[in-house]
Amino acid sequence: MNTSIRNLLLLLIATAMWCTGCRDSAAGIDRLRVATTTSTRDSGLLDELIPGFERQFNCEVDIIAVGTGAALAYGERGEVDVVIVHAPKSEEDFVRNAHGIEHVPFMQNEFIFVGPKDDPAELSNLDLHDALNQIQKENIAFVSRGDDSGTHKRELQLWSESAVTPDHENYIETGQGMGNTLVIANQLQGYTFTDISTYLKFKQKLDLHPIKIDSQLLINRYSLITVNPEKTSKINGKLASALAEYLQQPETAEIIQNYQISGRRLFKPVFLDRADPADETDH
Repeated sequence: MNTSIRNLLLLLIATAMWCTGCRDSAAGIDRLRVATTTSTRDSGLLDELIPGFERQFNCEVDIIAVGTGAALAYGERGEVDVVIVHAPKSEEDFVRNAHGIEHVPFMQNEFIFVGPKDDPAELSNLDLHDALNQIQKENIAFVSRGDDSGTHKRELQLWSESAVTPDHENYIETGQGMGNTLVIANQLQGYTFTDISTYLKFKQKLDLHPIKIDSQLLINRYSLITVNPEKTSKINGKLASALAEYLQQPETAEIIQNYQISGRRLFKPVFLDRADPADETDH
């Protein structure tokens, strides 16, 4: 799907959500519009979190799953009430420019590199700079989302901070979400950069394996930001603040803490005092 068609589809979805919100408001149904990252959607976690919120506040939540850049753009235009994203620098800019009000980091996991099981590029146990330099120098197939998502933003940060430019022939940008990017990397038997939750969700369909590369830059923090209600009267600021508070409740943190795929916990909540080393996601 090319960029123009993808953008048109996203615009149609946002317009439909806007109109739906108008109809439900007239009917007396409280509705919240949330633009979230594809990784939170693909992980399945929202299917565990959102129904409880809907029951507690007698409302309905519309989810639009896009990359972080697109989610923040929806917020800037006032087309959603809440964004859930994972790009700290962009989040800070969003709030500083008065697009958002409440900024609530609420969970984290990690980014990982994945590649063929035999690791033909011999990246395992290299430091980050050496691994990326090896990929570029040896023209190793590396599949990037290339979509201005939080994962793509972090990947570009890693290249930049390692002083390596990914300009080799086998650097491929998909312009798609994490799930599709993993599938393409698998077909090419190349390497890619992913959040661990989406990888675990798709793991059974892939012949790609985690590559051990240690760096503090691989911490992946997710935040909720309520959109500034001064943008438009359509913003449901009250319900947006309620979701921010809900994600900080101990009961919600327990759901996040205990959510698993294939016996692996995917996320660590920010608001649990308990820090069990066994709960950390690992490679």
